[in-house]
Amino acid sequence: MWRFLAVLLLIGNVFADEAHTTLPLGSPAPDFSLLGIDGKTHKLSDYSSAKVLVIVFTCNHCPTAQLYESRIKKLADDYNGKGVSLVAIQPNNPTAIRLDELGYTDVSDSFDDMKIRAAYRHFNLPYLYDGDTQTAANAYGPKATPHVFIFDSERKLRYEGRVDNSQRESLVKTQDARNAIDALLAGKPVPVAHTGVFGCSTKWISKQAGRAEADRKIEAEPVNLELATADDLKKLRSNPTGKVLLVNFWATWCGPCVHEFPELENTYRMYRLRDFDMVMVSSNMPDEKAGVLKALQKQHASSRNLLFGSDDTYAMQAAFDPKWEAGVPYTVLLSPDGKVLYQEQGEVDILKLRRVILANLPDPDYIGHRAYWNTK
Repeated sequence: MWRFLAVLLLIGNVFADEAHTTLPLGSPAPDFSLLGIDGKTHKLSDYSSAKVLVIVFTCNHCPTAQLYESRIKKLADDYNGKGVSLVAIQPNNPTAIRLDELGYTDVSDSFDDMKIRAAYRHFNLPYLYDGDTQTAANAYGPKATPHVFIFDSERKLRYEGRVDNSQRESLVKTQDARNAIDALLAGKPVPVAHTGVFGCSTKWISKQAGRAEADRKIEAEPVNLELATADDLKKLRSNPTGKVLLVNFWATWCGPCVHEFPELENTYRMYRLRDFDMVMVSSNMPDEKAGVLKALQKQHASSRNLLFGSDDTYAMQAAFDPKWEAGVPYTVLLSPDGKVLYQEQGEVDILKLRRVILANLPDPDYIGHRAYWNTK
């Protein structure tokens, strides 16, 4: 069913993208005025002294864009001081990205998220935000992230397309963007002026309706609550799911629990199409079930929900973890074989938690992505 829905969404994205034309070769570089993560407004004229201007449309959430980050940074390093300016532009509208499209990322594509990613991955080039108006994206027409546009000294477009021929760096045989830069610096024609691009489609503002519809479907999902015995909690600790499992203990009367609950649910919605699961365990008393269910319904908490089935709170705690002697919230991330990957007494650091999840999720469908989260 999920694959069928994904195909329908892909078809819809194709039709949406057809309305945006990619800048033709030989065209002058369209002007832009965009806020960078450095807090400054960047314009095309700021790079007038460069012999070659490289504009890369990229983003945070796309796994292909992530795997190209190191190569884009290397281009900036290798051509530093050689008359080449590299500029990265984030074109996606964050409100057009569905939660299930964030299955390979810790953050989305907002301006604040860009600052988080750039700091985490040590970006060494300007990173500009175009997501609200998409004026630059409409002028350049990036089809996917990443999409490279390379201009000569007269700011005429001489190359448009991919960075190289494989998102998996070990398989790269053709350095298309680098070849174009070298040719322009040498005063020669670009050997291959256009290549296709591969990555995540540009999230145009027109796709907001798709995000809204996806949110409505999430809110319509059933919310269930089960009473759990001590034996149930012992079994939960062994992690019989065969997946990376997040277990969070909370209570309706716990302020920090209620505060972190929405981001935990979002995390579940982001990763649940992968080998990931989440169980929320309320430490309220069994006779408080109605209040717990009401709180869960308010959060549209459609992950698995448990409630202590005994009023002996201490025995229930010990059943899951004999060393857990404090209160809630209490969060544990377990590997498929039950190994503790992350543990927090108190509110979680949601970015740290998501990065540990991503670093441990199997990646047979996108080999190399797990390694991205294990290196900086």
